Amino acid sequence: MNTSATTADTLPPLSIWSSLDRELWIKRLLILLLCIWMAVVVVLPLFQLLSKSFNDADGQFVGLANYITYFSTPALFYSLYNSLFVSTVTTAISVTIGFLFAYALTRTTIAAKGFFKALAMMPLFAPTLLNGIALVYLFGRKGLITRGFFGALPGIDIDLYGPVGIIISEVLFTFPQAVLILSIALTMTDARLYEAAESLGAGRMRTFFTVTLPGVRYGLLSAVFVCFILAFTDFGAPKVVGGNYNILATDIYKQVIGQQNFTMGAVVSVVLLIPTVIAFIVDRIVQRKQVALIAAKSVPLVPQPQPLRDRLYLGFCGLIVFLIIGFYLTAAYASLIQVWPYKLTLGFWHYNFTKMGGGGYSAFFNSIRMSLYSAIFGTAITFCAAYLIEKTRQMNSLRQTAYFLSILPLALPGLVIGLAYIFFFNALGWQVGSLYIPNPFNFVYASMAILVISNIVHFFSVSFLTATTALKQLDREFETVSESMGVPFTKTFARVTVPVCIPAIFEIGMYYFVNSMATVSAVIFLYSADLPLASVAVANMDDAGDVAPACAMSILILLTNLVVRIGYGLLTRKFRNRSQAWASR
Repeated sequence: MNTSATTADTLPPLSIWSSLDRELWIKRLLILLLCIWMAVVVVLPLFQLLSKSFNDADGQFVGLANYITYFSTPALFYSLYNSLFVSTVTTAISVTIGFLFAYALTRTTIAAKGFFKALAMMPLFAPTLLNGIALVYLFGRKGLITRGFFGALPGIDIDLYGPVGIIISEVLFTFPQAVLILSIALTMTDARLYEAAESLGAGRMRTFFTVTLPGVRYGLLSAVFVCFILAFTDFGAPKVVGGNYNILATDIYKQVIGQQNFTMGAVVSVVLLIPTVIAFIVDRIVQRKQVALIAAKSVPLVPQPQPLRDRLYLGFCGLIVFLIIGFYLTAAYASLIQVWPYKLTLGFWHYNFTKMGGGGYSAFFNSIRMSLYSAIFGTAITFCAAYLIEKTRQMNSLRQTAYFLSILPLALPGLVIGLAYIFFFNALGWQVGSLYIPNPFNFVYASMAILVISNIVHFFSVSFLTATTALKQLDREFETVSESMGVPFTKTFARVTVPVCIPAIFEIGMYYFVNSMATVSAVIFLYSADLPLASVAVANMDDAGDVAPACAMSILILLTNLVVRIGYGLLTRKFRNRSQAWASR
């Protein structure tokens, strides 16, 4: 009797058990809703895109005929080769320079590391169209360097329009990504390996090839695949400086916008998707192994001063930062010149967009509004999704399905998302046999909602992985104790999880805003005449020959993103100081 009484006393009340069961069903329902959401905004549009590639212009099934036409058309087929060539060369250059820059930041004792890293990240905040436009002002037919700084020096012609211009633009675009990945990889090195190499009498070069490179091999491979995917799928810079050198991304644009050939656009999108998916799968395998390596116990490596090496790396970092600053200062300067290169009077003529196509300041403020919506709703959806998947016990198959759908957008280029959304959301309905199914999502098309949804999907996976990383740092005991005390998980989420993860939440919001302001690939297919966007206005003005106003709009986008990034830094510092003050009590 006493034993039974003791056991009964230690068991939670029946009301708590019923509460736990109810909350489990609520979580199960929410994860199911997440899967349905991802199916609607990712899986079904992709299925629609794939099915369109097997139909003719009248919607009749033609099998592989469109693909046979594509690969038998030399101009279209060579675009695949050109894309692979440009992406491969870009990756080799970006990863090499990025490795040296990251090595300087993590393995040397150079001064102003924070300054160098901050400026190296600047290309992340600019639309890739600006990279191409700035190159035109530097190396175009009337470029600053091509004309020898207005005749003061001998000119240099690099034959900009074609693979050279695309590669330079993509190197600038992918370089910050390589630096971020490789900096983390180089930081996670065990100092004991270097002590062992030194005790065995290994020289610096041998230590580098036997210890340093093997230690960062997973990060190096990840940087290779990320840079390759970004360069392979980018649309902005090749549109400006590609000339007659066609690549897959610009082919999609020409097929859909130029020729209204949506069927061939779908075929090119699928061709563009295949190498991207392969690289994505290999990168996920590499990152999974890298996580296991980071989890091992290691002693942090503290760099030791080496005067000659440090001076060389300081000069290298200074040169890279000088080129980046010069690049964007040239663009800013060009946006203020009255008539390049004949009337060099400075003014804000080109910032008056009233006489230009593309929407002007209305487009700029629409982009800010769209980016704010993307940041608010994207952050909420992403963080809640990561919380449900990471902090929910049981339901492994449902959680794994939700996790797979959450990282799937990482493999989808923006152009593919935009074209898939045209096919899916613009359809009035679908004929399945003798049954006609009306499209309940058609009302979203040509609205602000579809622009926001496309941005959320486009940038979902990186934000989701950021949220998951932050949530993994929280002890599961929070949820266990809350459940044992009968506290609803919503209260634990609001009072514990969200406050602790505020820095990560702000980072996700900043990521959504900055990328939504700068992106052009998905939204260029989805915007309407009533909802012009700044990044699309840049593309339209460049098409119309209004290069200076396009440059001015790009500078506005860059400055807006920099202001948001500075605001994010101030907010996170404020919350970090509060957390440290609270911890010291």
